[in-house]
Amino acid sequence: MDDQLGRVLDDRYRLVAAIGAGASAHVFLADDTRLRRRVAVKLLHESLAADTMFLRRFEAEARLVAGLNHPHIMAVHDWGHQGVPYLVTEYLSGGSLRRMLDEGVRLSPSQALVIGLEAARALDYAHRRGLVHRDIKPDNVIFDAEGRLRIADFGLARALAESSVTEPSGTFLGSARYASPEQAKGSALDGRSDVYSLALVLGEAMSGRLPFDADTQLGTLMARTEADYDPGEAAGLLRRALTRAGARDPDERPDADGFAVAMMATAEQLPRPEPLPLAGAIERTPSTAEPADATEIGAGSVAVAAAEIPEPGVEYAADGLSRRDRKAIARKEKHRHRTERLLAIEQGDVKRRRWPWAIVALVLAAAAVVGGFLVYDSSRSEPIAAPSVVGLSIDDLDTAIGDLDLTVRRLDVRRDGTQVGEIVAQSPAPGVEMEAGDELEVTVSLGEPKAVVPTDLVGMALDAAELRLQAELLVLGEVTRAFDEEAPIDQVLEILEPLPELERGSAVALLVSDGPAPRPVPDGLVGLPEADAIAAIEAARLVATRVEEFSDDVELGLVIAVTPPPGTEVAVGSPVEIVVSLGREPVIVPDVEGLDIDEAQTILEEAGLVVIEIEGPPGQPVLTTDPPSGTELFAGDEIVIFTVGAGDATGN
Repeated sequence: MDDQLGRVLDDRYRLVAAIGAGASAHVFLADDTRLRRRVAVKLLHESLAADTMFLRRFEAEARLVAGLNHPHIMAVHDWGHQGVPYLVTEYLSGGSLRRMLDEGVRLSPSQALVIGLEAARALDYAHRRGLVHRDIKPDNVIFDAEGRLRIADFGLARALAESSVTEPSGTFLGSARYASPEQAKGSALDGRSDVYSLALVLGEAMSGRLPFDADTQLGTLMARTEADYDPGEAAGLLRRALTRAGARDPDERPDADGFAVAMMATAEQLPRPEPLPLAGAIERTPSTAEPADATEIGAGSVAVAAAEIPEPGVEYAADGLSRRDRKAIARKEKHRHRTERLLAIEQGDVKRRRWPWAIVALVLAAAAVVGGFLVYDSSRSEPIAAPSVVGLSIDDLDTAIGDLDLTVRRLDVRRDGTQVGEIVAQSPAPGVEMEAGDELEVTVSLGEPKAVVPTDLVGMALDAAELRLQAELLVLGEVTRAFDEEAPIDQVLEILEPLPELERGSAVALLVSDGPAPRPVPDGLVGLPEADAIAAIEAARLVATRVEEFSDDVELGLVIAVTPPPGTEVAVGSPVEIVVSLGREPVIVPDVEGLDIDEAQTILEEAGLVVIEIEGPPGQPVLTTDPPSGTELFAGDEIVIFTVGAGDATGN
């Protein structure tokens, strides 16, 4: 990696120190010479430069991940391609969990709880946006100087998985040592795969050993598909949560949010965690090597030593060196010449007969140095101590600087717990010596990070959508309702005026279903056969109910009436009653034998029959009827009464 030091990517990112190397990339500390800040640059393997499928996926994933805004996900600043693809991220000086473990560090359950909660919350944030990491391992768990965790390399594992190039070391894409059982089987992955890997990482951090670690990658993967993970007694109170997360069947695992909840259940029972023993991102071993070969930067050629790591926020000239770099190189060069001269004198390489001339030369050189220093010192302005401006409003910056001859450079960020216009960082730090005309860089808050508008609201019930918005620190705004033939009432149809991000507390307007539109009761049902009327009602998404009724006027099986009346608007699924004709009502001729004529006639007419004639003496009792009693007739049919003495008519 040393041959890359001093290289400048896209005239902007100067590689100044190696951080680490992996199967698919090398990582460097770099200076962003445009924004004057430290960044980390991941140079991917040269074999990927010609893989067009990978490059397309790499750019798509980089854009997607750059849109993530979470305190525990490593920020992606930039990406590009200059001979090899590269990714620019924030620089975290605390180092990785892998480096801590390699130095023999073992975490307590309390420390593991803090790491696990921060990682699980980051994963939950990404999973809810459709991103699965696929490569959770200690190398990708990285800390800043205060010990705050970031998950690194979101999107990279997926891009590599679709690459047509085999990784140089032949490693399993998604790190076999921490792969989930479903990764081993080649099954489709969701967020629960990351939860499994995180459980293994936390277990190793506490116990110092990784389960299912066989001699071969295949053996490791196969063992993982045959048994659930048990972190053992080293996990303490976290053992139950890690065991659930390490189930070989993903359906038995919690999601990232559920995993965080399970770990939180033990928080009150654990002691306060000790600070993490951060290992640092760069091994700061003394270097006696000469500066590296010159690298062409802008208009000049510059020698950059790998051990020289500049502070953030320094100013760089056109040749790529800061004022501080040049002073350091000058001091080292002066010291080197002086040391060589003294060694030469001590070893007798200078002939003693010439020592008087050497003394004269030294005296003249000393006089020149003193004289030059006096000239330089007289022309130099008084040093300026950098003022303390963090916590002030940007409106008060001029007052804080006062008469100090400094220029100001402003950077804008969003940060939790800050006010709009609040200065949240400065470079150089308060009290650092500056000179007239130097630049003071201030980082100004644009307010708290924006809230991400959930994209999964469509299809939710309105009450569930409101809870979902509250979880993202948003509120339910105006609800517009519209009829929809497919969506049930109160289902979200659309996010009105959708934006990917909003200020926290903003209202989100939704279009919500009022269910299918009302429809009129079909017309023309009266007189239709029953089956045709029912079909017409059901075609209107209404429910037919039927009532039977005798009718002297409507034939059997035809519709007599409809309720509600045709044309009435009713909701989908409402009942519509149809009255179906049973035809004329049957009548059984009553037995009126022996009754007087008036009584018999009354009974027959009440039964619905029409007496058309009385045969026989009128004062005699009824002898019989025609048709006789017991005969089935229909209402309105005619009947004749015979009295005693009407023998001729009755045949008696």
